[in-house]
Amino acid sequence: MTASVRLFLMMVLQLAIWGAWAPKLFPYMGMLGFSSWQQSLVGSSWGVAALVGIFFSNQFADRNFAAERFLAVSHLIGGLALVGVAFSTSFWPFFACYLLYSLLYVPTLSVSNSIAFANLRDPAKDFGAVRMGGTIGWVLVSWPFIFLLGAHATPDQVRWIFLVAAGVSFLAAAYSLTLPHTPARKDAPGIDKLAWRRALKLLGTPFVMVLFIVTFIDSVIHNGYFVVSDAFLTDRVGIAGNLSMVVLSLGQVAEVVTMFVLGGVLIRLGWKATMIIGILGHAARFVVFAFFADSIPVIVAVQLLHGVCYAFFFATVYIFVDAVFPKDVRSSAQGLFNLLILGVGNVVASFLFPALMGRLSQAVVGPDGVTKNVVDYSALFLVPTGMALVAVLLLALFFRPPTRGPVSVEDAPGDALAPDRSVQSAS
Repeated sequence: MTASVRLFLMMVLQLAIWGAWAPKLFPYMGMLGFSSWQQSLVGSSWGVAALVGIFFSNQFADRNFAAERFLAVSHLIGGLALVGVAFSTSFWPFFACYLLYSLLYVPTLSVSNSIAFANLRDPAKDFGAVRMGGTIGWVLVSWPFIFLLGAHATPDQVRWIFLVAAGVSFLAAAYSLTLPHTPARKDAPGIDKLAWRRALKLLGTPFVMVLFIVTFIDSVIHNGYFVVSDAFLTDRVGIAGNLSMVVLSLGQVAEVVTMFVLGGVLIRLGWKATMIIGILGHAARFVVFAFFADSIPVIVAVQLLHGVCYAFFFATVYIFVDAVFPKDVRSSAQGLFNLLILGVGNVVASFLFPALMGRLSQAVVGPDGVTKNVVDYSALFLVPTGMALVAVLLLALFFRPPTRGPVSVEDAPGDALAPDRSVQSAS
């Protein structure tokens, strides 16, 4: 088995753990009777873990532990924490187990990337295909729930999201021990302990600050989609509870296709236009959610926009940072933007969207005499639509990158943010 195939399988397992529980986390907490602030606190665990993980995995773990062993131990203990989440029905035990899992899992996202980069012959060329394994893993893990959940799933059935994730986590722990040995980087050359401070100084550059603000807005929208989408599909659209995860996974299928065309799109349209299209994808999807909820075919079809939303904005941001930022701060800058996407945006979305759902819901007595809270999803989805349009305007009016789009190595021998270009490298 080639190194690329082994690393591809690593990514399949890595993202399948996340994909197993992510779509139904908030609906499940609602089933358990958790209040909005309790759900928000659980959702913010990833933000805490993202902040801790950036410094723990980058500044401690990768300099003191072999990466594959760190991955194995993290997935083993993380799997046990997921079992604890599955069997916790009161808030504080649930929160404690989920927070422990988050603290263990989030650092593995960067560590698995590090293993891939360290063991690929040509990372720039091969990493995209390896990382695609994660998207495929997310899609594949949704299918068992057709059989594990009922059309109107009960909490006892939905807890399987954590048990399946735990099973994949245990499998990932065992598989990690078969990965190529990736030793600790105790004395790795070129590591600048001040790179984080220097990356933060680059926010003083206008186009970097604009991109930072827009990335924050879009990350709130993106994470908010996962907070509300499953409940919307099952409660409002009428899609069976055991099929909603499969419907949502169509977005990841589209993501695979979109990633293949991203390079060509960037060359033809440039950074700004590509990012704007990605954010407009969010706006279009939420407009459809708001006004076409009675058409199941339309709602299912619009899931395919997820590929555009992710690849054309978030993947483009990562490529932009790698192409434009000075080499010695690129890793820290990537971490800074990743903190927005996985951390800060996740925390804000976890508080904002449950609060909006609570404010925009009212008690309705059904035909069976049972009272239930019904959310005004049309009004709800206009909020992220408006946020997306604000982000588009910021990009269109104020984002002026130093290059129109990706530039070949032959055409651009230096960094776009080098001192002789648009901003000082830092000091």
